Amino acid sequence: MRVRAPQLPQNQAWLNVEHPLSLQQLRGQVIILDFWTYCCINCLHILPDLKYLEQKYKDNLTLIGIHSAKFDNEKEVENIRQAVLRYDIEHPVLVDSGFKVWQQYAVRAWPTLIIIDPEGYVVNSLSGEGHRDAIDQLVAQLIEKHKQTGTLSAQALNPTLEKQRQPLITPLAFPGKVLATTSSLFVADSGHHRIVASTLEGELRYVIGTGKAGLRDGSFSEAQFSSPQGMSFDPEKQLLYVADTENHTIRRIDVRRQVVETIAGTGEQSRNIQPHQQGAGLATALNSPWDVQQVGNSLFIAMAGSHQIWELQLETLAIATYAGRGAEACMDGTLTESAFAQPSSITTDGKNLYIADSEVSSIRQINLEDSRVTTVCGSGDLFGFGDVDGVGAEVRLQHCLGVEYFQEQLWIADTYNHKIKRVDPRTGTCQTVLGVAVGDRSNSKNAQFSEPSGLSGINCFLFVADTNNHAIRCIHLDTLEITTMRFPNLCAPDLCFPPEKI
Repeated sequence: MRVRAPQLPQNQAWLNVEHPLSLQQLRGQVIILDFWTYCCINCLHILPDLKYLEQKYKDNLTLIGIHSAKFDNEKEVENIRQAVLRYDIEHPVLVDSGFKVWQQYAVRAWPTLIIIDPEGYVVNSLSGEGHRDAIDQLVAQLIEKHKQTGTLSAQALNPTLEKQRQPLITPLAFPGKVLATTSSLFVADSGHHRIVASTLEGELRYVIGTGKAGLRDGSFSEAQFSSPQGMSFDPEKQLLYVADTENHTIRRIDVRRQVVETIAGTGEQSRNIQPHQQGAGLATALNSPWDVQQVGNSLFIAMAGSHQIWELQLETLAIATYAGRGAEACMDGTLTESAFAQPSSITTDGKNLYIADSEVSSIRQINLEDSRVTTVCGSGDLFGFGDVDGVGAEVRLQHCLGVEYFQEQLWIADTYNHKIKRVDPRTGTCQTVLGVAVGDRSNSKNAQFSEPSGLSGINCFLFVADTNNHAIRCIHLDTLEITTMRFPNLCAPDLCFPPEKI
């Protein structure tokens, strides 16, 4: 029995188009509906596959993103627009308010792809990652079949992209993480695919990377990254380690020699979520490393894509899973019993690792001495999020992406609540320090953040990567005064000369 695809709503918000689209007007095209939510690492993983298919079948395939939000913050149209800009999404996106389209198509998981033939009938539904080849084959078959029956027609949508309405010409674009050291302030300028180094006052020292997405080792002016995130610095050896997230690699930056090298990862995403036994770093595929933390001769990695913590031995460059079964969940216990859910930040007090476990909106702890995993605060539930201060399991966070151990406290970037919070690691007591709601970059104690994602403390200052505000904020912890960092000699890559030492 053939099932006709339910029509798309015309009274909901749409992005990347001037007017809502209907299946009727797209008759004659193969259509793929991508049900996604922008917090979901699996949804982000399939974006390159979708772009590949769009380009390959540009005359006969129309792709429409159906954004069905998991978190409350993801229901806001402006926040979805920022995600469209951040991930360079060029196809139309429908904001599925209230899960109406999700329910009409009987979707049960993120991501889910619905394939509709040129006559408007649903022909397949696929959930999860890794389906590019199967979809490629199906689309080719549908195009050939409907070409023969005369039911195929080429169409050009001529979309009005959000990035055309709102070009990213700011000096920083969606900075994901920040790292303050005695020698430099390092900024992961994620949207510009580069690392920026300045003094703690904002005087530019150097830019690492061309500003174009790619995977290339070499000098600071030659190297390329793809949406780099977390960093860790070895002051003795003057080495900066970087989680090069969308390249699925770990990069090592020799500050003295001004050279970038890949030390782990193949450049391809691993599809294996089972614990990985020890192997050579450069021969082992990784899965969206989001943050790194050096402890002695080990570099611990928050491997968001496989929901695990990994360990890279810096002397031998051997790498293996350290903790986490690979299941997306919050499970305490031994390293092999434990489970995480998209860990996105990692910090240490020297005896413990602390992890911002974003999809369960919780802060986790790994004791490096007894090798046990516990939950410091948060519900530990995939849907147990909110905005509640308190102690331990009664605390509610919303997709926290940043954690920093500083001044014997844990500082939390409670990303989707747009707040900075403080947690006592001994008691699990959580208290909001700053932030009220999404807003601008005003300099005051009541200043507003927009999806802050990274934190780093030094002296009496806490630096914040205020991601959707394209800014680095500096909090004086004695007074809670907030200032926005200025980088006078920094500009967007398209507006400046090739990277060089200032």
